[in-house]
Amino acid sequence: MSHRTRFAPSPTGYLHIGGARTALFNWLLARKSGGQFILRIEDTDEDRNREEAVDAILDGLGWLGIGWDEGPRVGGPHAPYRQTERLDTYQAIAQRLLDEGKAYRCTCSTERLQALREAAKESGGRRGYDGHCRTLGLGPEAGPAAIRLHVPDGTSVEVDDLIKGPVTWDSTEFDDFILVRPDGMPMYNFVVVCDDVAMQVTDVLRGDEHLNNTPKQLLIYAAIGAPRPRFGHMPLILDEQGRKMSKRFGDVAVGQYRDRGFLPEALVNYLARLGWAHGDAELFDVPALVQMFSVEGIGASAGKWDIAKLKWVNAHWMKSLPVERIAADGRPFLAARGFEAGANWVEVVRVLRDRCQTLVELAESAAVFYQPDVDVVVDREAVAGVLAPAAALVEAAAIAFAALPEWTEASLEVAGNAVCAEAGVKLGKLAQPLRVALIGQKVGPGLWQSLALLGRETSLRRMRTRWS
Repeated sequence: MSHRTRFAPSPTGYLHIGGARTALFNWLLARKSGGQFILRIEDTDEDRNREEAVDAILDGLGWLGIGWDEGPRVGGPHAPYRQTERLDTYQAIAQRLLDEGKAYRCTCSTERLQALREAAKESGGRRGYDGHCRTLGLGPEAGPAAIRLHVPDGTSVEVDDLIKGPVTWDSTEFDDFILVRPDGMPMYNFVVVCDDVAMQVTDVLRGDEHLNNTPKQLLIYAAIGAPRPRFGHMPLILDEQGRKMSKRFGDVAVGQYRDRGFLPEALVNYLARLGWAHGDAELFDVPALVQMFSVEGIGASAGKWDIAKLKWVNAHWMKSLPVERIAADGRPFLAARGFEAGANWVEVVRVLRDRCQTLVELAESAAVFYQPDVDVVVDREAVAGVLAPAAALVEAAAIAFAALPEWTEASLEVAGNAVCAEAGVKLGKLAQPLRVALIGQKVGPGLWQSLALLGRETSLRRMRTRWS
């Protein structure tokens, strides 16, 4: 069957890692079945909403490649896709529930409700609304009033959760909860159901923290008389210390990982594997994920964030994607270090990318090919212990290289080997000192590649500088 899924974030901040995983799993379920993925903005919390957060969420999903079939920026047959633009719809449904006797107006004051809570606290009784206004038949003439759902007595609420299995609640656990506040603003559980019904959502995959909302939403589905979707509640993502991921303890926003030089393919790959499995496979591109994804593969245990594992996945994609793509994505990171990528940038990336786990590392490693000699980070111990004793051999190589008609990797390698043969030493006696002369370090990219990328003038100048 074709699935219609949705991701419905609140625009109160950045796109959270957990939210990105929720969006990804819903997107994969829709794509696997040839269905539709809906993006909806739940912005009825006026005190916390920030318009810039909407852009951050949309841009974050776009960067990850999680496109939506209906929603902001693309429209769709069930528009609008922002809750603050659907208030008339919610009021109409609330009025129908009032007319059918499934909801009622409540004028209980804040003070009375607080007194109920205090009394329940002292007596140890149930803390909930006592149904005071349920039978009063209050109409519009009563003035500002909340609209409460009439929760039927003596019934149970059940859901066969796609991930957790059967879950049951007794309706006595719930009071007649509010659907619409006295100021006319609808409550979260009410608008979610109204929107999912209107947008014909068939499946709702969401975080475990929403499980407590499910029975209230099921009661609203029953009151409206609409078929309910299938629900699946995914376990949380924990940080490396086993805590719920929080900005207090580290990076939790998708944008932070983008800024740290991770590739969207890597983050999607890692998020998919964080709580979902397909055998022992670890590395997936998007077509493979779409083909292999199933709700049955989502585990019941919390996923644990592992930055080392994410870097390993990112390193794979640094090596696997076209070098031109890595060069394009890496260019801003080089610019952030104050360097403009030259005509040799793609070749620099080709040489370095297998040694780097992120685009930030790539830019840091590439700096030596663009920065002035005075800014090169030099290992002074390597200069003293490796370069200085081989100064004569390095100078001989400089003379041989300077005489080359063409400055290519192949010609440089031939000349370097000839210098070593003339001196009666193996290439290793020249290679490490020469690398220290060129980049200031004993370890680095291939020697002949480095010479070719630095060019004749810079290479010869550094070979003769000795970093003294």
